[in-house]
Amino acid sequence: MIRKLMHLTFAAIMLAGVALAQEVAVRSDHPDEYVVVKGDTLWDISGKFLDKPWQWPAIWQANPQIENPHLIYPGDVVSLVYIDGVPQLRLNRNGANTVKMSPSIRVMDRDDAINAIPFESIAPFVRDLRVLSPSEFEGLPYVVANQEERRTATYTDTTYVRGLDAEVGQEFIVARLMNIYDLIGNPPELRRVLPQRGWRVVSNVWDREQHHYNQVSPWDRRPKNPMGYEMFEVSRVRVAKAGEISVMDVIRDRTEVRPGDFILPVSDMGYASVFHPSAMDEVPEGLKVLATSGQRSGVGLYQIVSINGGTNQGIQEGNVFSAFRTGQKVADRVGFREGSFSTDARVRLPETYDGLIMVFRTFDDISYGMVLGGSRVVLEFDILRHPDERM
Repeated sequence: MIRKLMHLTFAAIMLAGVALAQEVAVRSDHPDEYVVVKGDTLWDISGKFLDKPWQWPAIWQANPQIENPHLIYPGDVVSLVYIDGVPQLRLNRNGANTVKMSPSIRVMDRDDAINAIPFESIAPFVRDLRVLSPSEFEGLPYVVANQEERRTATYTDTTYVRGLDAEVGQEFIVARLMNIYDLIGNPPELRRVLPQRGWRVVSNVWDREQHHYNQVSPWDRRPKNPMGYEMFEVSRVRVAKAGEISVMDVIRDRTEVRPGDFILPVSDMGYASVFHPSAMDEVPEGLKVLATSGQRSGVGLYQIVSINGGTNQGIQEGNVFSAFRTGQKVADRVGFREGSFSTDARVRLPETYDGLIMVFRTFDDISYGMVLGGSRVVLEFDILRHPDERM
């Protein structure tokens, strides 16, 4: 479950052999050279030269003079050349000839280097989000109330936690349950369930003998077979007084603390900050978008989606997929009227391509990705296929 921080040098060594074997299609309208500016990403720059930007590791790795494409800075000049018929991207720095990227040549803050993708857009999802297994979620301590029974608590306020065994001075994460991923149906399919207070309470029935309302559940919406609990960090707290009900001081907040929020230990989950786009040799059957960062109407460029597959399905950070929308089923009024298709007057339209998604965070059975291209918004339940498929 816990992912260790990916080391760039190890990733580059592992990737080099695969990347060189890819067939790279160069854009017919590519520029002779391009000057890197602040705000660029490796994906953006590669898209100026390649038909498929996700193949940029192949064209960088083919050039041994660019040791580390993740250390490219604003002002550098990128140009495309052919060596023995193989396209390579060359780097020109400060008017000098092509240089080998290494700390011994140029010592700069890595924070100034351009990123593979807009990291600031995914930072909250890699730093503050985690998916817990049912065993990890069960029995978590929780916020039972805030100071003066306020609805919310913020920095310097006090909150009260039940079920926490801790000592004075210990610090903890306050996390909010955002989604539950549930395995349902036959054949089983992973779906998203929204946590709701009282989701078992659908109607009330008067009990004549007991003289009170019985809460009944004709439609039980609880998760039947939960696989993962999506938790998002909202605050940090410190134990001010230990006990059955612990008194906690809010010492840092991203958003307010509410009753019902959960308490997690402070831990370094580790995450990848450098991404090498790649395609899976074989995309798992049934892979699809589960959610679209809270917008059911769809998400576009640089927005986030969750996917119903993770490390257990072989998905890794950097994997790229094409998202396809299932075709609608429409009435064939013409064929039905003319008698050509009298047994079935409805027909399903073909799938349509929505966009490219690159995975940036993986858990056991869930992944998170960013939309990095496409002419339409990506929707919930879009089907994911190999990135070479675009039609």
